[in-house]
Amino acid sequence: MSIRINLDVMMARRKISLGELAEQVGITQANLSILKTEKAKAVRFTTLEAVCRVLDCQPGDILEFIADEKNENE
Repeated sequence: MSIRINLDVMMARRKISLGELAEQVGITQANLSILKTEKAKAVRFTTLEAVCRVLDCQPGDILEFIADEKNENE
């Protein structure tokens, strides 16, 4: 099981840069980049809420559950 982060997709749809999104959300570009590149191990609900507010989207537009093939075959 894994969670895919589609932040880059939503940013492209909204035509917003990493720097602009970071500024509007109120976090550093470095921390937002960690989230965008799927290196984050967790995300605060307050951060997710702020990102969704700025991008005018739902959490499900950013986070996607990917089931392991191994578990699907059992």
